[in-house]
Amino acid sequence: MPKVTQQHMDARREQILDAARRCFLRDGFHSTSMQDLFAESGLSAGAVYRHFTSKDEMILAIAEENMSDVLDITLTVATNRQGQSMGAVMAELLDVIRVKSVEEDVAGLAVLVWGEAMRNPSLARKLDHLIGRIRANLVTLVRDHQERGGLPADVTAEAIASTMLSILPGYILQVALLDPAVVADVPDAVRALWPGPADGR
Repeated sequence: MPKVTQQHMDARREQILDAARRCFLRDGFHSTSMQDLFAESGLSAGAVYRHFTSKDEMILAIAEENMSDVLDITLTVATNRQGQSMGAVMAELLDVIRVKSVEEDVAGLAVLVWGEAMRNPSLARKLDHLIGRIRANLVTLVRDHQERGGLPADVTAEAIASTMLSILPGYILQVALLDPAVVADVPDAVRALWPGPADGR
């Protein structure tokens, strides 16, 4: 038999996750059965189970993928110290969420995942871990801005990072539920609120 390549395996995995996203957005997590997922993906039960043993595994994978770009941006900025203002960093994160929501309805899926995390300890732990990594990257960036006088030093970097991070869920919720025009100017507003020395102010 020909050897199955990693590229083929990755493509199959993404095919299954794409089908799961459609099912979950259409019917919710609990109303979606594994049979629904087999039918939506066009794959056999064996092919699906080769990659995921349960719906919970799919939900975890989707949650991780949804947050990967946000994590990557914060890590890149925190590591390279690109001189971006806090507002510019947050605006970039919001822009990524907006684009991915147009392409994959990431905002809608995020709201579903949050609700599921309230009853699913494994998912809650995964989200806690991912959010903790994003917060740690923001803390590094905040400290850099505090040292350069761009943010107040009489508040802990951890508290400021948590405050910045609080913007994301509110924005995601609005993207998921409201007319896009309502939040279209939010990235620009964030840039204006936290210009920092990197913006020459």
